[in-house]
Amino acid sequence: MSTPHPPPGTFDTALDRAFGHPSGLLGRVGGRLMSRGNAATEHRLVDLARLEPDETVLVVGPGPGVGLDAASRLASEVVGVEPSAEMRALCRERCGDRVTLRDGTAARTGCAPGSVDVVLSVNNVQLWDDRTAGFAELFRVLRPGGRLLLSAHEKWLPVPRHDLAAEVTAAGFTDLQTWTWEPPGFAALAAQLRARKP
Repeated sequence: MSTPHPPPGTFDTALDRAFGHPSGLLGRVGGRLMSRGNAATEHRLVDLARLEPDETVLVVGPGPGVGLDAASRLASEVVGVEPSAEMRALCRERCGDRVTLRDGTAARTGCAPGSVDVVLSVNNVQLWDDRTAGFAELFRVLRPGGRLLLSAHEKWLPVPRHDLAAEVTAAGFTDLQTWTWEPPGFAALAAQLRARKP
């Protein structure tokens, strides 16, 4: 005897509204869960970036703003681009006026060419509609010598970690390093990547 299944897409739609493209009540609940589940990774990426007080940081897909908040306490200017209104509201609650928030994506940051020293992104690359356009945009907005640091649950990567690294290299980045990191607690293994704009 087979177990009844929910209508096609129902579970996926709920997960997407909670975590992928947060909206409504599910989005707010998902944001609170992300604050807890991603906190260690967000802080690790900010630590790895070694932010300087005079730097400008772009956070792509900050979600509820844990990493955005951490970066804003170290760098002079921090910009978050986030397509979810619910997540931008949570970022405002957490960060106040220490950051600039925009409705945007990796491929559509609204930043001027060469205006950013560091780009950070945690558990967001798997949501990009067009990674080629996203990496091209991040390359465009970084200053020469600027750093890209990216982390994502390895099991949710859209392609294997080394293929993702190849896409970053194809966008023009150099000095690329990639590794995995096991966050404390029950969080999934993270694939992490660091690269520079020459």
